[in-house]
Amino acid sequence: MRSVTIGILGLGQVGAGTLRLLQERRAAIEARLGAALTVRRIAVRDPGRAREVEVAADLLTTDPRAVIADPSIDVIVELIGGIEPARALILAALRAGKHVVTANKAVLAECGAEIFAEAAARGRMVYFEGSVAGGIPILRSLREGLASDRIEAIAGIVNGTSNYILDAMTRSGASFADALRAAQDAGFAEADPTLDVGGGDAAHKLALLALVAFGARVDPHAIPTEGITGISALDIRAAGELGYLIKSLALAHDTPEGPCLRVHPTLVPRAHVLAGVAGAYNAVQVESRALGRSLYYGRGAGMMPTAVAVVSDLLEVARDLIAGVAPTTPPAVRAVAPASTAALEHEHYLCVHVPNLPGVLGRVATCLGRHGVSIARMIQDRAGAGPVPMIILTEVVAERAMQAALTELSTSPDLAAPPTRIRLLPAALL
Repeated sequence: MRSVTIGILGLGQVGAGTLRLLQERRAAIEARLGAALTVRRIAVRDPGRAREVEVAADLLTTDPRAVIADPSIDVIVELIGGIEPARALILAALRAGKHVVTANKAVLAECGAEIFAEAAARGRMVYFEGSVAGGIPILRSLREGLASDRIEAIAGIVNGTSNYILDAMTRSGASFADALRAAQDAGFAEADPTLDVGGGDAAHKLALLALVAFGARVDPHAIPTEGITGISALDIRAAGELGYLIKSLALAHDTPEGPCLRVHPTLVPRAHVLAGVAGAYNAVQVESRALGRSLYYGRGAGMMPTAVAVVSDLLEVARDLIAGVAPTTPPAVRAVAPASTAALEHEHYLCVHVPNLPGVLGRVATCLGRHGVSIARMIQDRAGAGPVPMIILTEVVAERAMQAALTELSTSPDLAAPPTRIRLLPAALL
């Protein structure tokens, strides 16, 4: 039986899950392919470390370059994570004539131009299904299942850590700090969760979604990004009383000026399908011209879900190698700056803390009105001698007007703290 040989760089959680799937599903994979997927070498930092999967000691090496240089290996699976040395190793693998499978969203979002250009020059392919939404086949669905359609918009919960924290706050009334600690204790948040709760991880994934959906390469640092660290238990409770849940969404829609991309907390109506995405699960809602609305839902991270995506990529490259089909090299994509969000229109949730004194609310309303922001509803959360939380829902207003109003409000002596602003889900995505 023919064998497609594999070298793996990194045997952490995802690497161990990948190796386990290749071992446990060996017979099924061979029956499906008519060939074997054989792991030839694995690069690790510490060969003596206890692992979650059985691995023969003679497969292990501490030298990833030796794995790449092995002429018997067809495919390199990069599961180290981070930017370096992952970038250098992926480039070295392509230059050595290997196809590459990776689940590394950071290196592709940050260095994708260089990597995909090298792959095209060498007639090789980079597969990266596991880099977005874990085991959910969202990239393959966009690239193949919807290839004949035109993708118009995407709204996704693509960071399981943030979703787990917001879900815990909603269910228990916990503070952000307490919910974060619970997520860390449960293994759903890193010791340093900044990339997740700050929105950076979702921005990396959104850049890759835009690459596949719109054929546009966007610098993830240029994507307007807001995290969830400013969301309070009060915001969660107030949103619930108004009929909403707060979710951290990655949003995109195509425009003549390029893709309009953003990551931020969003008020989602309770009846909306994205409101039902709980815990560390992910979901991506796609709007396309011919099909209309479709939803892709599942476990968005973790050892085995991401391993499923990695092995699916291995099956895809193996089929081409076995069939002798010329590899489908990465398509040429345009490097673009994201379209401006200034003209985007939303209803907004505002929470302002003001002294319980006559005239203060009038001055807040006047400030908003000066910038064209109309109030649809206003609720006083409680009475008392200290600052009073006031919840304001606005009418639909352009982003530039809302930003101008927030800038003025932030310097107002009437406010005890900067206002909290959360956008409502746009009507087009309801």
